[in-house]
Amino acid sequence: MQIFGRMALGNASSVKEFILLGLTQQPELQLPLFFLFLGIYVVSMVGNLGLIILIVLNPHLHTPMYYFLFNLSFTDLCYSSVITPRMLVGFVKQNIISHAECMTQLFFFCFFVIDECYILTAMAYDRYAAICKPLLYQVTMSHQVCLWMTVGVYVMGLVGAIAHIVCMLRLTFCDGNIINHYMCDIPPLLRLSCTSTSINELMVFIVVGVNVIVPTLTIFISYTLILSNILGIHSAEGRSKAFSTCGSHVIAVSLFFGAAAFMYLKPSSASVDEDKLSTIFYTILGPMLNPFIYSIRNKDVHIALRKTLKKSMFT
Repeated sequence: MQIFGRMALGNASSVKEFILLGLTQQPELQLPLFFLFLGIYVVSMVGNLGLIILIVLNPHLHTPMYYFLFNLSFTDLCYSSVITPRMLVGFVKQNIISHAECMTQLFFFCFFVIDECYILTAMAYDRYAAICKPLLYQVTMSHQVCLWMTVGVYVMGLVGAIAHIVCMLRLTFCDGNIINHYMCDIPPLLRLSCTSTSINELMVFIVVGVNVIVPTLTIFISYTLILSNILGIHSAEGRSKAFSTCGSHVIAVSLFFGAAAFMYLKPSSASVDEDKLSTIFYTILGPMLNPFIYSIRNKDVHIALRKTLKKSMFT
């Protein structure tokens, strides 16, 4: 009855708060899913924070590759904190979120997801410079270049997030206040608007188009040139080493862009539940898996971890 009472706000001029329905409405799944996603969140926090600490404390990791990995871990750390805590609330009680909180969550969601697109792009370019132009690597990926690339990453995220929020704030939500999702995302919010969403849809097309096409083309061209260069290496050991330096990044890129492509390129007839499930892969699982993807077969990280543990044991 409380939910239907809140739906009556649709007759008012504007909705002041929303109800997030969450991942599922099945009562028997709420507690198991709470502990599952709480575990994923803790692992994600520990993994990304641990990688950040290792990179900061170990001078031999102060290279362009690990500089961008530091930024990726920072983004994933923030990304998880924007989405997962609010999701966990929905498993234990009715998840009511104010209009201001909803817009804030949407802003940071857009900001960090766009940042991740361009950080992965910068990492692909770094691998291209290291493998295809090794003699010019120190110049191509100088400290100043890396700094400007990072500024560009966060500026693109900021511009995209502001564009979405400005368009969203012009809408009036008076057709109900129940969001069939575990977070404030653009598509479910547009369904609640009682004013025209044509500008918002155009903005989604432009922002998503630019922030998917540009990184995808850059990554594709970078790895095409990398592959061509690797195939020209006569030494099997040299080829193996070159592949190993790129393998973890290819996996991370495939996971992130693959999940995002499945989300936005699937048929329009797909259900809302499929939307929620596909979103989980790049909003929750990706940030958890990235530290392991970049650490499991990485000798530099293993050495840094051993040194850090030895220091902590003898101090």
